[in-house]
Amino acid sequence: MTSSVLDLAPVMPVVVLEDSADAVPLARALVAGGLPAIEVTLRTAAALDAIRAIAAEVPDAVVGAGTVISAQNVSDTVAAGARFLVSPGWTDALLDAMKASGVPFLPGVSTTSEVVALLERGVTDMKFFPAEAAGGTAYLKALSAPLPQARFCPTGGVSLTSAPSYLALPNVGCVGGSWMVPGDAVAARDWSRVERLATEAAALRG
Repeated sequence: MTSSVLDLAPVMPVVVLEDSADAVPLARALVAGGLPAIEVTLRTAAALDAIRAIAAEVPDAVVGAGTVISAQNVSDTVAAGARFLVSPGWTDALLDAMKASGVPFLPGVSTTSEVVALLERGVTDMKFFPAEAAGGTAYLKALSAPLPQARFCPTGGVSLTSAPSYLALPNVGCVGGSWMVPGDAVAARDWSRVERLATEAAALRG
């Protein structure tokens, strides 16, 4: 894997799966569209099985776990095959568990103090969440001068239209979003539509 999760693709799909049987065809569609880094959120009972299935059956996917909020989440998802971890926020205990996991991780931040605290702990790659609600591109742009060493994956309210303005910022490595995995397409198992949307997203650059 590349040195940073932020450098795998311009967009990281944020996936919520109700049925783990959909995980492999969905991941294949995203990879075929050019989005190999896939964040499967721990918001459903199917999440761990979904991570396990993608890790086992879609070798070109780099599957990660999202909504990681406890040490137990860290150990469960890494055991299932997660190759990176994403949290909506962080505590010292969660950060210690993520650091000890041996896989890359993106702890979530939404304030300058949280960013500085992570830099103090040697962490430079972060998730900016909830991006739009927390100040969007204007906020991240303001952080880039005093804290140029921090790099972000803004997630939360980011869309196909707003993504390019985030990607144009010097401190943004990629954006996270779910617009390429719309609920109706997943429910209808319309994987060709997912692949088309992924291809469109993969072409985005700042």
